[in-house]
Amino acid sequence: MKIFILFAFISIASANALAQGCSDAGFCTMGAMKPDQPYNKKVQLKLRSMELSFYRGVTTTTPVIYVATADFNFSLNAKSSFQLKVPYTFVRSGNLGETEGISDLSLCYTRSLLNTDRFDVNFSVGGKIPTNKSDLTSNKFPSEPLPMYYQTSLGTYDFITGVSLINRKWLFATGIQIPFKHINQNAFDWKDFPDYPNPDYLKTYSQSNLLKRGIDVMLRVERNFRFSRFNFSTGLLPIYRITNDRITNLQGMEVKPEGARGLAMSGIITGGYNFNVRSGIKLLWGHKIIQRDKNPDGLTRNSVSSITYNYRF
Repeated sequence: MKIFILFAFISIASANALAQGCSDAGFCTMGAMKPDQPYNKKVQLKLRSMELSFYRGVTTTTPVIYVATADFNFSLNAKSSFQLKVPYTFVRSGNLGETEGISDLSLCYTRSLLNTDRFDVNFSVGGKIPTNKSDLTSNKFPSEPLPMYYQTSLGTYDFITGVSLINRKWLFATGIQIPFKHINQNAFDWKDFPDYPNPDYLKTYSQSNLLKRGIDVMLRVERNFRFSRFNFSTGLLPIYRITNDRITNLQGMEVKPEGARGLAMSGIITGGYNFNVRSGIKLLWGHKIIQRDKNPDGLTRNSVSSITYNYRF
């Protein structure tokens, strides 16, 4: 019966892979901002964990993004922990080329600020470290700079912090992500790929030459349904880009792409099953409700689904 239920979950996730989804620059899955966090006052959860996840995202144009991530959480003491995320990204099926490589590394320190019988309050601070300069070029059109959708790194150092309140039924979290080395080395412009037969297709990618990403703030509101072994959640994830992205045009002038600032919001559904106190499996699916008109950073997806195995020790 357990095996049947597990395969049913996986089948549902696969069927939903073509629905719309969500994405962000990384901070919505770090520390206190993570979705579907464990909460159990009766069973003492292990404070160290390892998660292995596989993600699939279909972009607004042709590339399909696959990400395999190892997520490690180490307890420093009863109230604090340290998180390290190491993702490996594959970009496939893109008309302009294919890429792969280690993506940006995430580091996060989380501290329990308040722990009562009814709710917990947690605080996180951390950052992201780039693994390249977002300057990967095409393997189909030699030496042509690829848009951000094909890049395995955002190319910037980012500062991240946030706080959450969680109880048995609800999770509320908010956070901010600030790129503090603003300019990456991406060089994509619509003048590139002169031999490509469809110029209109190239314009489905936002220009991103010498991109300066804006600052993002997020709010997660999540309703949880927790049982002895099963857990489900549904919620909203609005992300607001409070400062406009900037790029450098062909004349060497820094400009703000119209529509690259503002709100993107997604609906999120998760489902999980705990095999025992130590291990479990989790599925996530997201639907994009609102998205910005322009996305020079290449983060917008038309569909997202992921499956995660977690082990606590």
